[in-house]
Amino acid sequence: MKAASDQAVARPRGPASSHQAMRQLPIRWRILSLAALNALVVFVFATAVWDGTRILTDARNELQQTRDSERLLARVEGDAVRLQGLIHRYFTQPNADLLKEITRLRETVLTTLKVHAAADPMLKVEAEPLRQATDRFVAGFSDLRNVQSAISTAYESQVLKAVHEMAGLYAIMENGTREQSSLIWPSLSKSRESFSTTLVLTNALYLTQRRNIAEEILKNLDAIEATIPVMLDLADNDLQRGALGALAYRIVSWRLGVANLTEHFTTRSQLLREEIDGNQQMIARTIDKLSDEMRNRERVAYNRFENALSNMYLRIAIASVLTLFIAVLIGLAIARSIVGPLRSLMTAMHAIVAGHYGQTVRDTDARDEIGEMARAVEVFRENAIAKRQAEIELKSAKENAESALRELQETQRSLIEAEKLAALGGLVAGVAHEVNNPVGISLTVASSFARRCDQFSTEVRDGAVRKSRLDEFISGSQEAAKQLVANLNRAADLIQAFKQVAVDRSHAERRVFELGEATEQIVASLLPALKRSAISFSVDIGEEITMDSYPGPYGQVLTNLALNALAHAFPDRRAGSMRLAIRRDGPNHVQIEFADDGIGMNEETQRRAFEPFFTTRRSHGGTGLGLHIVFNIVTRRLGGRLRLDSALGRGTTLWIRLPLTAPREEPAEPPQIATLTLVPPI
Repeated sequence: MKAASDQAVARPRGPASSHQAMRQLPIRWRILSLAALNALVVFVFATAVWDGTRILTDARNELQQTRDSERLLARVEGDAVRLQGLIHRYFTQPNADLLKEITRLRETVLTTLKVHAAADPMLKVEAEPLRQATDRFVAGFSDLRNVQSAISTAYESQVLKAVHEMAGLYAIMENGTREQSSLIWPSLSKSRESFSTTLVLTNALYLTQRRNIAEEILKNLDAIEATIPVMLDLADNDLQRGALGALAYRIVSWRLGVANLTEHFTTRSQLLREEIDGNQQMIARTIDKLSDEMRNRERVAYNRFENALSNMYLRIAIASVLTLFIAVLIGLAIARSIVGPLRSLMTAMHAIVAGHYGQTVRDTDARDEIGEMARAVEVFRENAIAKRQAEIELKSAKENAESALRELQETQRSLIEAEKLAALGGLVAGVAHEVNNPVGISLTVASSFARRCDQFSTEVRDGAVRKSRLDEFISGSQEAAKQLVANLNRAADLIQAFKQVAVDRSHAERRVFELGEATEQIVASLLPALKRSAISFSVDIGEEITMDSYPGPYGQVLTNLALNALAHAFPDRRAGSMRLAIRRDGPNHVQIEFADDGIGMNEETQRRAFEPFFTTRRSHGGTGLGLHIVFNIVTRRLGGRLRLDSALGRGTTLWIRLPLTAPREEPAEPPQIATLTLVPPI
């Protein structure tokens, strides 16, 4: 296989003259020429795209202009229809707000036609009939307002004036009649009744504009006028006859006013029908015609847009195919001038990598970059043997280093185990030391007491006991008993404290209690200890807080905190103060802040404050379990969290955040005394 590979490399390929000429150029020039060709392709493509985009933009603008014109026509038509409805409504229910809206909408229509339509090149010529119809529409509204003014004038000056005067004349005639048995009274009552009926019909005519009502009014006026001669013959005095004469003139004025109202109503109806409704229909027809033209233009513009898009695609496709074809031809030629020599060089490199260092490298005399690579490969081949030897030596050194690393890792694991054992030994030593002192003292006292008892027993048997000796034995026994009781109580307290480290949950009762009341009871139990010191203790309890938790462990936490502060924060019985503040923290938690202004802690003490058996006053009887017990109770039994902040000279503050409802009871863990696990503070 190696011989076949060597023959394949050494076989001449007979490159063409173009290939040889291209090998005379550096590869970077060939790649630059290909990049220039690609740039030319991009330029041609961009030119085609730019030209097509320009055509498409023109077509799109034309299409957009057509659609804008359609929207403008639709807006004008809508405003005209609305204006027509407002005008009809105004002449049936006239009011100032409606007139203001009609004026505003009229100005809007006129502005739209005179400004926007005139500026729209597609509506500049076709919108002239629409503007004329709109002008007539607006002018008709002005004429209607004049007619409405004439109707109001006729109604007020002719009809209402005559009605008011006739009412006064009827009052004069009624007051001039001495009694209702007068001969004129029946005719006067009938005339007055016809007057009232005519007045109601006149108001109905003004509101409804019905022609049959005008005829009824004229008939009633004729009836009133027919009673005047009869009442003249039956009049009691000249005052009544004068009033009847004036009444006849007022009837003529009323009849004339009704005729004018009828004529004005007819004129207004004709204006509404011809000038408003007719011109609005003409506006609608004109807009429909223009809309049809716009739709035709939109269709033509859309077709032009589609054609421009198709032509652009075609031009881009032709330009892309031609330039791509040329680029492929040139690219293939350049690739052939690079791939062939690279393949030959790759074959030689594979052979060298496989360990066939007798493989020769071709094209070492070429002037391009591949020739330089071939010469570098040849150097690599020459150095391969030396490198192989170096690899062998390196492998041996690596094996030695790995062996040393394994020994180092084993040593590291041994050191870690030793460190763990040392920590465990320190913990056990702390427990043993604390318990051994009182037990050792008790053992010594007990042994001494036993010897004294033996001696005293011997003296009793010999009969040599004197009263002074008996008193001395009793005194010594009492002293030994006191020492035994004190030291055994000390050992019992230590053992009880060690049991508390495990937070034995079986001895705590869960119940619902008021936090402030429980806190006050706990603080009251601490007052005797506080009275023996110069320490003040202030308590700040906010609102009433009800908890479903364990009041016993909670009291133990506060007691331990206070006694720990008395023992460590104020050495040498110095004066100071402690503060306890309780506040609700959200809907489900309570925040307890315990602070003192004592000597504070350094960083090392803060870091180890919650570790079991860590104390700074071991020589004064400290066990190092106070804060650890607090930590276990708060985090395990009460389900809360703690945070400690202190510095030398500025006291210590401890924040406890507890849930209002403690976690449900869990199986008690076995007490951890000899194998306590260090729990870091949160």
